[in-house]
Amino acid sequence: MLALSDTCLKERVLKEDVLVVHGGTPLRGEIRVRGAKNLVSKAMVAAVLGETASTLYDVPAISDVEIVTGLLEAHGVRVSTGPEGELVMDPANVTRAAVDEINVHAGSSRIPILFCGPLLHRLGHAFIPDLGGCKIGDRPIDFHIQALREFGAVVDKRPDGLHLSAPQRLRGIKYELEYPSVGSTEQVLLTAVLADGVTELRNAAVEPEIIDLICVLQKMGAIIKVHTDRVIEIQGVDRLTGYSHRPIPDRIEAASWGAAALATHGEIFVRGAKQADMMTFLNVYRSVGGAFSVDDSPVGGGIRFWHPGGELQPVALETDVHPGLMTDWQQPLVVALTQARGLSIVHETVYERRFGYTTELNQMGANIQLYSECLGGTPCRWGRRNFLHSAVIAGPSKLHAADLQIPDLRAGFSHLIAALAAEGTSRVYGVDRYISRGYENFDGKLEALGARTERP
Repeated sequence: MLALSDTCLKERVLKEDVLVVHGGTPLRGEIRVRGAKNLVSKAMVAAVLGETASTLYDVPAISDVEIVTGLLEAHGVRVSTGPEGELVMDPANVTRAAVDEINVHAGSSRIPILFCGPLLHRLGHAFIPDLGGCKIGDRPIDFHIQALREFGAVVDKRPDGLHLSAPQRLRGIKYELEYPSVGSTEQVLLTAVLADGVTELRNAAVEPEIIDLICVLQKMGAIIKVHTDRVIEIQGVDRLTGYSHRPIPDRIEAASWGAAALATHGEIFVRGAKQADMMTFLNVYRSVGGAFSVDDSPVGGGIRFWHPGGELQPVALETDVHPGLMTDWQQPLVVALTQARGLSIVHETVYERRFGYTTELNQMGANIQLYSECLGGTPCRWGRRNFLHSAVIAGPSKLHAADLQIPDLRAGFSHLIAALAAEGTSRVYGVDRYISRGYENFDGKLEALGARTERP
């Protein structure tokens, strides 16, 4: 009887979480991006390491921030907000959280695992529940657990999750990642800064958000050297203090709006977007036939994206770790490529199941074929494992309205771009559940750009 009630509740939430999109109108206007989602949440975790309060500015009002706030408060961190996205976190009274409190957030975010290093340093104990996040491929925690064990953590597998303890002070290690994983790099950084001795991390991720996290940790008193060959050296210190930091702007959201301008034949000024962190995307954008201009003004600057008219050009793309084409830029670009004349090839090398969203695009009239071979690029780790990780997009395609179920955060934005570019009225389900995780005030921004949308 309880299961039936839960099912009915889920169905009711699904019906209510819908955005009606009347497509065919070019998006025109201005929106603003705040701090990067992929940095803000990690900087919030880093606050646990400090002995004094930390202040983070320009924090977006997204559900991921709410989730991490809940986890911080469950562990005794006092969190307060101020104007213009200011967030103050005081870890003076860090304490163990009840398993039930952590489990409240377990299905919504993969952040809990990054709390392990800081909590082991502060309390000598940490807990990892079942982890959630977008279903875009395997995101094993093996690297995290292995690294924590190397540091000296003891891992106890129990029915409710993984319980970790640190009988002694964690110690520095020499560690090499099989793949330059962002999450694993963050784990090592957050653990090594207070470990005894020097940690050398090889094959590390060096995304802009990683470098910004290093800036946060350095402000707290950490000693971190970033070498040119993906080697990061961390000299452990005895104590860290709080920080005051303004994060880099969200380059994923900025690029998503840029792709939306291209797909809808519109023009969008993304205030706050920075050229330096988006150079690879901007090169592709120009190659496809999109136009952009950069305003470097210290206050109010950004990037203007627009469709200059004429036909878009097909391209061959390959996602990769930084400084390659970011995997989170792939989905919105694919929607724009459905409007290019000719065949485009996209080879996804980061996640093995990231093309699931193309089923809905094909239902809207796109012509996208998926292949298990490594097309248009160098062989990758997925090529011999029969994953559909290459796409061929034939265009231009006339998109028409459809009912769409969002599968994950980034694919969800792409579905909305397609609905905005299509003829007719679409119903997009899962907007609040997924898109609000990474896009602040999404409905308000659509309204500011002249999109014709409504909540039923």
